[in-house]
Amino acid sequence: MSEDVKTWFEEYNALMPRVKELAPNAINGFAGLFGKVMAAGTLTVVEKELIAVGIAAAIQCEPCIRLHVKKCLEAGATPEQVMEAVSVSVMMAGGPAYTHLGMVVETLDALRK
Repeated sequence: MSEDVKTWFEEYNALMPRVKELAPNAINGFAGLFGKVMAAGTLTVVEKELIAVGIAAAIQCEPCIRLHVKKCLEAGATPEQVMEAVSVSVMMAGGPAYTHLGMVVETLDALRK
């Protein structure tokens, strides 16, 4: 997939119908889990997405970083909140999370234009 953020999202979205066709059980099962877990509850959707983006940076999942930065913004998180959440992941996961901060900034910048 492309390194350009907007192109990455276009390629990802274009690929997903084929993934759904070839792995419907995995997609449907994960979508059900995601929908239930990420719905507002004791924690707000914003809080859950900030946790998710922090974990994404900590485990160095580049697609997860891009997707959860986008979901954070859509849920109403500010870029400052996103950066604070991923800063916590750096404190917990160290250098590997630190090296992914640029991807978070790049995604925030691209999605705000």
